[in-house]
Amino acid sequence: MAPTNRETPALRTNPKFIFFTDFDGTVTTADSNDFMTDNLGFGKAKRVESNKGVLFGHVHFRDSFQEMLDSINTPFNECLDILKKNIVLDPGFAEFYNWSRENNVPIVILSGGMEPVIRALLDILLGPWWDIQIVSNDVTSREGKDLNEKGGWTIKFHDDSIHGHDKSIEIRKYSSLPNRPTLFYAGDGVSDLSAAKETDLLFAKADKDLVTYCENEKVPFVTFRDWTTITQTVKDIVAGKTNVQEAAKGRI
Repeated sequence: MAPTNRETPALRTNPKFIFFTDFDGTVTTADSNDFMTDNLGFGKAKRVESNKGVLFGHVHFRDSFQEMLDSINTPFNECLDILKKNIVLDPGFAEFYNWSRENNVPIVILSGGMEPVIRALLDILLGPWWDIQIVSNDVTSREGKDLNEKGGWTIKFHDDSIHGHDKSIEIRKYSSLPNRPTLFYAGDGVSDLSAAKETDLLFAKADKDLVTYCENEKVPFVTFRDWTTITQTVKDIVAGKTNVQEAAKGRI
């Protein structure tokens, strides 16, 4: 059965291009979940090893991520306050966001993180009137506890997949359609593996795990260091100056 309009809200304005993106470490310069794990949970060394396990197929992202977040006992409201003070926007994203709204290129955030965190950060980083669709995991209180008490919260995964949030499911609602828009994706790490092969052009953050995965799996991509290069590439494709095949230059 073809996806309904309700299942594909990014098609509402009949766009010719849609930009899907990861949030943590992609729209922002640092990953909020990594930041919490490194500073409030079991620490950076164990997190890095856990990410390597996901990257090379030794452990599922869902299990690795659950263990990471379970190591954080800080009340949820305190976590949000800490993140608001420490997580900043990629230097080029605001320009891309404004350009995309002016040129009918919907942005869809596909995140392995938690929606309340993303919303709280976007309110600070873009201002309260931001307008971006978010598809992500959620947060829930532990049994008998409140979110805002010590050890009171845990992640609520988006689906039952090994990823916790299988980003390919959302993208395929669009990619499976006839005469569909051109689809982009930007990401950086192990939460993006389920999305890597699903769009017409993949932007992979330089020096991060997603680049390693793409090279190992022979997935076409182009690297970026911040959104200024993404903005220019997408502008050139929209203007017909280049195409998605020519833009997939790998490491640059």
